[in-house]
Amino acid sequence: MRLRDKVPRGTHVKGGIPYPRAFTGKDIVSTIQSQIQRELLINHGISTNDRRIALQIARSLQSQLFFYEVEWGGRVLEDGVEDVYMFLDDQEGASDSRLEREELPTGVITILTKCYSSDCSEDQPCYAYLCPRKQRLAPEEPPPEPVDVVKRTENDWEVPEEVIKTLPASEINRQTIIHKVISKEKQYVEDLDLVESLFIKPLRTADPPVIHPDRLEDFIEEVFGNILDLRECNRRLLENLYVRQREHAPIIQRIGDVFLDAATEFRLAYPIYVGHLPLAEKRVKEETENNVEFRMFLEHSARNPDSRRIDLKHFLNRPSEHLQKYPVLLEAIHKETAEGNPDADFLLEAIQAIKNLQTVAQLLTFQSAMGKGPTGKFEWHNLVSEEYRKSLPKKEAKRQMIIFELIKGEMAYVKDLESFETMYIRPLKTADPPIIPPSRLDSFIQEVFHNYRELLYHHRKLLENLHEIQREQHPVIRSVTEAILDAFLNFREAYLEYVPNYPMAAYRIDEEMNNNPAFKAFVEQCVRHPDAHKLDIKSFINRPIPRLLRYELLLKSILDETPADHEDQEAIPQLLDVIKALGKETEPGVASAKQKVELWRYNANLVFKPGEAVDMDLLNENRSLIHTGKLLRQPDTSLEWNGWTELFVLLFDNYLVMTKTKERDGVTKYHVNRRPIPLDLLTLANFTDPPTQRGTGFIGFKRGDKQQHDQPAPPTLNSADSAGDARAVFPLTIHYNGRMGGLYTLYAESAQIRSEWKQKLEEAIGLRKVVQESNKVFEIDTLSADTFLVPSMLAGPTNPSWNNETTFTGKVTCSVPFTTADGRALVAIGCAEGVWIGFRHDSRSMRRVLHLKQVTQCAMLEDFGIFLVLADRSLFAYHIEALVPSSPQSVHTSQTPQKLSKNSENVHFFSVGNLSGRTLVVYMKKNRLDNVFRVLEPVVDNINERNRAPASLGSRLGFRSQRSEWFRVYRDFFLPSETFDLIFLKAKIAILCTKGFEIMDLTDFRSATVPQRDDPRMERLARRCESCKPIGMFRSNEDEFLLCYDEFGLYVNRHGDPSRSVMTIEWEGTAEKAAWHPPYVLLFDTRFIEVRHVETGRLVQIIPGNDMRCIWDGRGSSSNMNLATPGPDGWGESGLNQEARVHGVMNAPEPVKAGGIGPQRASRAIAQHVFELVPTVPLYLPGSLHSPSHSAYFPANGGPAGSPPHSPRMTPVNSRWAM
Repeated sequence: MRLRDKVPRGTHVKGGIPYPRAFTGKDIVSTIQSQIQRELLINHGISTNDRRIALQIARSLQSQLFFYEVEWGGRVLEDGVEDVYMFLDDQEGASDSRLEREELPTGVITILTKCYSSDCSEDQPCYAYLCPRKQRLAPEEPPPEPVDVVKRTENDWEVPEEVIKTLPASEINRQTIIHKVISKEKQYVEDLDLVESLFIKPLRTADPPVIHPDRLEDFIEEVFGNILDLRECNRRLLENLYVRQREHAPIIQRIGDVFLDAATEFRLAYPIYVGHLPLAEKRVKEETENNVEFRMFLEHSARNPDSRRIDLKHFLNRPSEHLQKYPVLLEAIHKETAEGNPDADFLLEAIQAIKNLQTVAQLLTFQSAMGKGPTGKFEWHNLVSEEYRKSLPKKEAKRQMIIFELIKGEMAYVKDLESFETMYIRPLKTADPPIIPPSRLDSFIQEVFHNYRELLYHHRKLLENLHEIQREQHPVIRSVTEAILDAFLNFREAYLEYVPNYPMAAYRIDEEMNNNPAFKAFVEQCVRHPDAHKLDIKSFINRPIPRLLRYELLLKSILDETPADHEDQEAIPQLLDVIKALGKETEPGVASAKQKVELWRYNANLVFKPGEAVDMDLLNENRSLIHTGKLLRQPDTSLEWNGWTELFVLLFDNYLVMTKTKERDGVTKYHVNRRPIPLDLLTLANFTDPPTQRGTGFIGFKRGDKQQHDQPAPPTLNSADSAGDARAVFPLTIHYNGRMGGLYTLYAESAQIRSEWKQKLEEAIGLRKVVQESNKVFEIDTLSADTFLVPSMLAGPTNPSWNNETTFTGKVTCSVPFTTADGRALVAIGCAEGVWIGFRHDSRSMRRVLHLKQVTQCAMLEDFGIFLVLADRSLFAYHIEALVPSSPQSVHTSQTPQKLSKNSENVHFFSVGNLSGRTLVVYMKKNRLDNVFRVLEPVVDNINERNRAPASLGSRLGFRSQRSEWFRVYRDFFLPSETFDLIFLKAKIAILCTKGFEIMDLTDFRSATVPQRDDPRMERLARRCESCKPIGMFRSNEDEFLLCYDEFGLYVNRHGDPSRSVMTIEWEGTAEKAAWHPPYVLLFDTRFIEVRHVETGRLVQIIPGNDMRCIWDGRGSSSNMNLATPGPDGWGESGLNQEARVHGVMNAPEPVKAGGIGPQRASRAIAQHVFELVPTVPLYLPGSLHSPSHSAYFPANGGPAGSPPHSPRMTPVNSRWAM
């Protein structure tokens, strides 16, 4: 009884007769299934979707007359809606008002029972054919033959003969077509069932898997899409057709309303599937080509009897083909429909609805194709019927075509952006062997393709919005302006970054193709790719730039065809303003990028003479090219008969470079004609001389001539026998204040060109001063401004003696900073007339503490409280407490010094340092032709005995004996070569001598000379080293040293061999002294100090001055003995000590009046400006926030981000040489 109550009942029509409280076969089967499905699943493992047992129970109930078929036709119950049933005792009212049956149906469902055989088990079913454990259903009884019907098998239409005789021919044809449609619909649903049973389920259950499990579901989604949703839609349509067939049997009166309802439901599913079909076919093709197992799976599926030898492609196309047949069949039904039949109107509406559905599906197919295949080539008129096109005004039709072109162009653009990844990036990353070395592949991809992913993201979003508008408004789109405006506001920043990068990306590609044959072959191969449209990689990365212009052109065309009262008349001009503004905003960046690329090209094509290369830092991201142009020069000597030489002059923001151009194989090389001139050392001498004539023979290009300022201007000649061109040329004279400089006279071909060069040079020099001032590495901090004076006419060593009647002190020669025991920061300064000590940065605190003559060196051993002074070729040691007492008790400290050298010894220099934890003092004295070195070590205990009274005669005369206990002799050794200085290294010492750098171990006095000169290939370098004076040796990295001579620098490895391809770095001046403030080397010329980075040798700062000298180079102070050493990656920011480590002195520009009485009264004097060089925290130019020790001046990787790699000429060579 519970089953009967739960069966849904209602009024069903069959044969034109309504039956109340009736139900279909599907209703009773569904109700039984709901009652037993849980039991079947738990106890028998039968799926809840398996309805066969419920169908068998329903048939058993029917056979026991629990319910009956309303026409008592004797048909076997089916799980469908074709037949209508009622309960035998059913009547109006609730179930409790009905009489209960005396006997309820009974029966045994064998599949749910246990087998009676004793030898039957779950693992081994018995022999019985109907063994329940074999899970076979009982065979169905064949249905009885229908009575009194004529079966028209060709149309699947069953109708009594007497009825057919009463119908007109048109109605017979109509009914035949209707039943044919039902038959085709049934076959179509069965085909969709086969898609699931032949392909989807086997793919999921295959063992071993046909497709990797990680991508199986994605593959099924991409290929089959929503095909199972289509099946449900068409199942419902087929059921409705069966219901209509049952209701109107034997003659179906109406069919159009059923298809009209179906078309509404189809609209949600069919366009999506049909639109996705090209991508599904492409995915199947790719998998078939790349997966052998899948190819075999398809062949096996095609041989399945149920497949009727139809392959997967045919099954995938079935929905599209079936959809296209509906209008044809419905039109055939309409043609046979009698006039006045209400079904005719329904049929016409259904036909139009399905045609619209086909149009939407065709539109989605076009959208999915993304420009690929025949459907991707559709234009607006291909997707709109001719009747509809004719109904539109011509301007509106043209407007729609332009909008369609804009959307189509956006699809092609997005597809091209996607090709960046598929055609170039992914193949480059997965190439084996690699096309581009892995160490620089990521940087190459970033520099070439830059932020294309941002563009792709924004344009995909724009395309989705345009497609949505197209789907909703097709075939007449009102406006796309709002969507495009929103996109432009969103991707503005992305384009401002991408567009200026294009020139640099194109340069990278050209550079890689020129230097990498594998990459060139790869690019040529990509051109042949189907998605490349025969365009190369540069065309692809340039794609975003013309796309912006294309928007402007299309929107203007849309505006021209837009009606006057349309909102786009106001919206499009506003959008055009946004597009134009974006284009203008990218222009400065593009110009800057082009200039940067131009700099890169010049850097790559500059050719120096062997051994004369200068690292001008052209790849610095802040570098700029100010001006270029042609200038002329005359021959260097009168012996040259080649006539005038044409120079191509490059004016960068840091150097002026004169070159000669030579073109070969389409590439212009710039051969450097003269050493590049730093703008810091360039002055404009004369730009006003009158013009001269070519061919006059006047020698106008001289270098190093100090008297050129006084020479008269070249005469204006117009000789008839001139060998060259007699046109007028305009001289311009510049002065290079470097060692290899002097006056340079060049000639411009017009006064305007000369004036332009003057303007550009002034601009460049002014800019350089501003930049250097903002980014200087060191700045001058005054220690003493007016304490130390020399006569303005001082010549040679004839200095006036210090006495009470004069203020002249003689030349300042040395200094050393130190801190007293009570924390006072003092500085000691030595000069020709003694030693002064005072507070740092306070000139008025300077007091003379030692009356010594010709002081040349001083040093401070703070740990021992000893002050060392070299005066008049004698070395003395003083208690610092005796010179500057730190407490009242210190006043009584003995001021008697210790003389460390013998009276007969002429000490030339001394050096203080630390070896193996021991503080040592080494001084050098001359002994005939030998240089004798004595190594002393302080004795701490004896030094602290400060108040012990002197006992010897020497002490009473003012000096303790040289055997004093303050120092003991540690070693003595000699060197048969003229020596200039001694430097303490980490474990050894370096003696600077005429032979070079003698590296010595004090424990066994073994030594080696660097640089090595045994290699015949180094003969020229050896001669150069012999002719120059060594002045310093500094560690550039863990395995390399920079050897400094007075004219050049040389990098060597631990073996003493040159370590870089460019042998020497030429100084701008002649260095008298080299000081060290890690990571910078400071080279003192009398006219300026040049500051260079020790790792690159690159010039970073010029500090000009008058008679500049180094008086403290960072040595001789205990606080600075332990110098910093570079890490594995070289000198980082941590290597720059912020304390001053270098002192210098220079003459003040203006003489001052020296006070006093007697003959020196009110004499003119020159103040010596004593200063220290303090490291700065530099300011930076806009757009670049880099520290000078990194990419602002000295990139650790040889170049700034976004710049080409440096030439290998400065690449170190790792070796081993313990020092």
